[in-house]
This record gives sequence, C-alpha cells and structure tokens, in this order.
Amino acid sequence: MTANRGRKALTLALSVAAVAGVGLAASGAASASPASASPASASPAGLDWGDCDPAVKPLPGQRCAMLSVPLDYADPDGERIRLAVSRLPSTRPEARRGTLMVIPGGPGSSGVQRLGQKGAALAKEVDGAYDLVAFDPRGIGGSAKARCGFAEEDRRLVTLRSWPAADGGIGENTARSRRMAEACEHNGGAMLRGLTTANQVRDLDRLRQALGERKLSAWSVSYGTYVAAVYAQEFPERTDRWVLDSSSDPDPGRVARGWLAGMARGAEDRFPDFAAWASDPDRAGEGLRLAERPEDVRPLFLGLAARLDRAPRASATPGVPLTGTVLRQALQQALYSDASFPAFARLMSQALDPAGVPVLPPELAGPMPDEAATVSVGVICNDVDWPASVPAYGRGVAADRERYPLTAGMPANITPCAFWKGGAVEKPTRITDRGPSNVLMIQNLRDPATPHSMGLRMRKALGDRARLVSVDRGGHAVYLGNGNACGDRAVTRFLTEGARPAEDVLCR
Repeated sequence: MTANRGRKALTLALSVAAVAGVGLAASGAASASPASASPASASPAGLDWGDCDPAVKPLPGQRCAMLSVPLDYADPDGERIRLAVSRLPSTRPEARRGTLMVIPGGPGSSGVQRLGQKGAALAKEVDGAYDLVAFDPRGIGGSAKARCGFAEEDRRLVTLRSWPAADGGIGENTARSRRMAEACEHNGGAMLRGLTTANQVRDLDRLRQALGERKLSAWSVSYGTYVAAVYAQEFPERTDRWVLDSSSDPDPGRVARGWLAGMARGAEDRFPDFAAWASDPDRAGEGLRLAERPEDVRPLFLGLAARLDRAPRASATPGVPLTGTVLRQALQQALYSDASFPAFARLMSQALDPAGVPVLPPELAGPMPDEAATVSVGVICNDVDWPASVPAYGRGVAADRERYPLTAGMPANITPCAFWKGGAVEKPTRITDRGPSNVLMIQNLRDPATPHSMGLRMRKALGDRARLVSVDRGGHAVYLGNGNACGDRAVTRFLTEGARPAEDVLCR
C-alpha cells in the first residue's frame, strides 16, 4: 500500500467530518530535519525551526519544528511527547498582524500537510498579514503515534465505516466493533487515551505560547471547526479573527455520533448535484452520461448497488471485488468535490457494462496503516460516551435505511465506541454565546459531510459571537476550495480587515 493511499484513506475513514483531499503523512515526515537545525534557526520562543523533511513537499520558505507537550495535562511534569509543527512566515514583516493557525479536519488529518497544500493560496489572500502555522495533532503525521494493533481486515475504509450487511443486519459490524475496542484496550495505552479534542485544544494553546503570541487567528475546516470552537470557548481572550469553515452540530451529548448521523442527510442534500452532472448531455462525449434525466440517476445507482450486494463484480484490484458497500462508499467520497464526479461516473459505467472491469479508487483497494486507523477511532470514542445497546443500533439502522437509502444505515450503525473501555476521557465542552464576537462561519448549502442544517446548530450555539456566510454550492469545505468568489472574498476580508457582514448572508 502506498503512503499516498494511506493518507487519503485516513481522511475519509471513521473520521466522520473528514475534509476531502487533506493528506496525512504515514510516518514522521513532518518533523524538522535535525541536521538542518542550528542555533541561528532557534526562535526566542523556543521552537527550533529547520528544513522540513522532503516527504512533506514543503513550499518555498516553509519551515518545520517539534513542540514538546505533556502526554497527560493532569500530570504536567510527567511523560512528554513531541508534535510536528510547520510555519510559512509572512513575506511582508511590515504588514504582519500576527499568526494564523491552519486547523485541519478529521479527526485524523495533518495540519502540516494542509499547510503545504493550501499555504500558497492562503498566503496570497492574506498578503503578508500573518505567519501561517499548523501542527500535526497527536497521532498524526510527524507527531507521536498510538497503535491499537488492528487486524488488516479491520483497517479497510469500508469496515472502519460501519456499513450494514446487504439485508441491513449488523451482526458482523457488532463483532468487529467489539474486536477493535478490545484491541485498543490491550494495546493503546496512555497515548491512545490522550487522543482527544480537549488535548488538541490544550496543545494548540501550548503552541501559541511557544510562538510568543498573545492571541491567535485561525482558519479551521470540518472537524477542525469543533476544535476551534472549543478553543474559543476555553480561551476566548486568546482568539483574534476566527474562521469556522464547514461546521457540524457541537451538541456535547453526541459530538461525533451526531456528526456521523448527519452524513445521511448530507448525502441526500448533495446527490442531486451529481445527478444533474451525470445526466448532462455534455457527459455523452466523455462516455460518462449515466442517464438522460437527473431523476433517473438515483434509481440507477440504488439498483446497481443492490445488484452488487447480490453478485459482487471482480475489480482491477485482485482479491478486492466491487460490492454494493464499496460502491456506496465510493459515492460518499465522490460527493465531497465536483472534481471527483468523473471518476465515480466512470466506476458506475464500468460496473454497468457486463464486460467492464471496475477500477476501484486507490483508497478502497487496501487497508490503511494501523496508526491511521487508531487515531480515527480513538478521538471520537474518547470524546464522548456512546450508547452501548446493540438492539438500539439495529433499530436505528433499520429506520435510517428506510429514510436515507443512499447511505443504507451506515451513519446510524454501531462503532467500536459502543464497547470503549472507560468511556469518555473527560466531559465535552458546551459551546455557548459567551465570548467575543469575532467568529466568521462559512458553509456550503449542499455539504455531504457537514450538512448546512448541522452548521446552523453551531451558528445557534455561538449566537451573536458569529456571522454565517452560506454558499449556494455543493461539496465539503468552502474557502479556497470551491471557486465561489463571494465566499472567498468574505473570508479574506475578515482575515485582513476584520470586517464581517452585519448579518448572516447567502452567496449565490
């Protein structure tokens, strides 16, 4: 399995609010090269900036360092771990306002990788107003790792996502979830229990201190918006200009369980965009027109998935057939971005052709690394207590399958969290309207992972602290991601001028 396949698969695994296309280094690739660090590169705040490992594919001027933090903040003088940090300094010191944190999605995405991917475009937008900084959260990229020792078959994307059996049964999901929870109990140790949103927030504040900043600004995406919202709740006086891009419901009683459930609604919101694209006459010349009318694409997909449930097709990957579950998971991935529509339409065309040989997306062709699967499970199970009743999950799956056929009950299904030893590590934070009014939210109307209806719940929780820019587009992640000039302009103006809309607005 290639490192690239592992990076992409992680962002789409059980990390229920993952950001499409955000990568994760499968090894310690984000760390500063020790040979490149020198006294001259040491900052007064104590971070020794050096050259980034070439595997990071750094931008010109991008530097890397390691930050030491407590493994357990309840024991600040105990064992410490190191986190990979990266910075793209302002090229106009006279215009510099401060530091802008790039907070990635997931749980399970690399901040260092995201800075490499988005740093050039972001630097152009803010025009020297900030040093751009990101770090790999615990368990990610170049930071300290946890490992549960999952079996290979449990580290596949279509098993980390709890897709029910073809008949809706959850017996196999239950056995797998129990097995994975037991593996984490036996092998995860203190490092696994340290994988929490609360610790990521504490680590972020330690980084703020190491940078010598009184306040931080931030651009957070997907799960990162929850991290940012918790930080703004816990440390309101340390926030400057705070952007939440593609938020979900911050309900402290559900947290990731609610995010996962929201994906069913998100797929329904988003699928009409794919249906319109796949029935457009322009697709005919590409061999990708699946139907003559948009309303015919949905039954075509559902019918194909049902046939593959009964009779899987051999794929171009030996030993990995195209099943109904694999097709449904491939759809979920494709809905994140219009750019993924052609590949998914091609997969459907190959499956519809009796002589075709379906070519699976690389991230569905093999397992992900154990440490990647561990962090995607660990954070969501450590953050909040999940229900333990297996029959209740079965009833939830049956109801969800009927209401949301595209996701076939997966968002309501059981996960290892149902059997998690010790339950939540600490009580989740409740997001409130108490704090400075310095938050700008931006949200696509048709987001498959963090649906607009769920983003409205974050907006309600923040009250007058926030303004919301809604964008009449589909896909996941908005700023510098979907080409909407109105939305991009609103975020850039806020970051550079501090100007927010007087009230919530819609970008068409």
